[in-house]
Amino acid sequence: MPREIDWTDTEEIGIQLQEKYPEIEPYTVRFTDLHRYVTELPGFVGNPAKSTEPILEAIQTAWNEEYQDAKDV
Repeated sequence: MPREIDWTDTEEIGIQLQEKYPEIEPYTVRFTDLHRYVTELPGFVGNPAKSTEPILEAIQTAWNEEYQDAKDV
C-alpha cells in the first residue's frame, strides 16, 4: 500500500508525478490539471479543497526538479 501523502509532501508528490507522467514537461501543466494529477495519486489523502496556488507552485517546482534530473541521466 502506498504511503499516505498530503499537499505539504511536495518532494514526494514531485517524484510520483515524474514517475507517472515522465513525458510531460511540468511547467506546461495548468494548475487545474496539476490539481487533478495530485489528487489522483495513489496514497493521496489531502483534502482537494485545501490546495492553494503557492502549494501548487511548490509541487510544480519539485516535479520540474525531478523532470530535469531524469533528463540529465
